[in-house]
Amino acid sequence: WKVEEQNNAEIVVDFIQKLMNEHDFEYIKQKFGKSSYIQHNQSMTDGIKGVLDIVTKVSKRYPAYTYDVQHIYVDGDKVIVHSHVTTKLKERGNPKKGHNIIDIWRVNNGELEEHWDAVQPIHSFMRFYDWLTGGKFRNTNSYF
Repeated sequence: WKVEEQNNAEIVVDFIQKLMNEHDFEYIKQKFGKSSYIQHNQSMTDGIKGVLDIVTKVSKRYPAYTYDVQHIYVDGDKVIVHSHVTTKLKERGNPKKGHNIIDIWRVNNGELEEHWDAVQPIHSFMRFYDWLTGGKFRNTNSYF
């Protein structure tokens, strides 16, 4: 990676670690709260406040909520992170539990400016529903 790409990756990893794993919401407000964060996930409002609202609720309901980064790709101002997300400690590291998530951030001058994501449940009712409607598993490969 170029120096700028390395810096962008470090900003995103810091954001994920402090927000999703350490649940250090005060740190996130202080470091990222002034950015003009555009949220492309339609279930959240724009701004860091929208992310904090959702993650605060999730972490209260699921204190063992973890966001384990599996892969990081950087292309200029875009940082793409592929993660395995679980809500229970006993499920952490189990590729048959939790969610498979792809996040994309646009970083500009050290600020998180945009975010897109794709969330895929690995188990539960939605996997069953997908199977019933034709989304059958076609191999036994792990998502990670």
